Formats: sequence, C-alpha cells, structure tokens
Amino acid sequence: MNLTASIAIAISAAFNVTPAQLPPAPMPQAQTVEEYVRSYFSDTPILAEIASCESQFRQFGKDGQVVRNPTSSAVGLFQIMSSIHSSFADEKLGLDINTLQGNAAYARYLYQKEGTKPWNASKACWSKSQAYQDLKSAQSPLAINK
Repeated sequence: MNLTASIAIAISAAFNVTPAQLPPAPMPQAQTVEEYVRSYFSDTPILAEIASCESQFRQFGKDGQVVRNPTSSAVGLFQIMSSIHSSFADEKLGLDINTLQGNAAYARYLYQKEGTKPWNASKACWSKSQAYQDLKSAQSPLAINK
C-alpha cells in the first residue's frame, strides 16, 4: 500500500471521514513551457529555438502577467508584435496571442507565411542552433529569410 493511501486511511479512521472527503493526492508536475514548445514544434524545431531566444520559453512573468518587451508591443513566448498582429490573430484566426497556446499557434502561422523573417532581430541567437543548420541544409523555401 502506498504512503498516500496509508495516510488517507489513518486520517479517515481518526476523524471518522471517508477517503472520498479527503483532498485528492497532488497531481504529477505539469509539463514545462519548454517541453510544450519542443513537442508542439517537433516538426519545425527552429521555432523552439526562436522561442528560447525571444523569451527563454516564458509566456508569463513571475507576476503572472504576459511577458512584454518594454520598448515595443511584443508579447509572450514568441514576442509577437501585438500592435500589428493581435486583431488579425483574434478576429481572423480565433487566436489570443496573450495565451501560451495562442502565441505558439500564431507563431506557426507566421512561420508558414514568412519563414523566420519575423524573428530576424534575434537571429544572432537562434542561427547558432542545430535546428537552424538543419534548416539551411534542407533549403526549404520557407526555411530562412536570407
């Protein structure tokens, strides 16, 4: 018998409560943002490298607010320019770039339309990655903005 079950039985006996009235056992640790991103972009690993460079895999800061660039309207994991993309993402695609899933999905959309061009400001960082080298060698038409 595991420790949690033993404790539940002991508590229920001592306080005359049934195990169903006890709080549930803690859930296993949730997937990290990095794990989510690497899984979501397993088919386009350059986007995971871009997320690493743009936000260090952060959608939210320690205060729980969306990560924002202090000198622009860039938000979230992929530092998407909300002043340019927010309305289109929301109204045309139904994506909220202020959420982790919406920011990642919109990054995929941008990549499919423009390749890596929207993230050229951080290219010095992500161009050092193996994912970028693989992309260059594949010579995909969407691969890179040269």
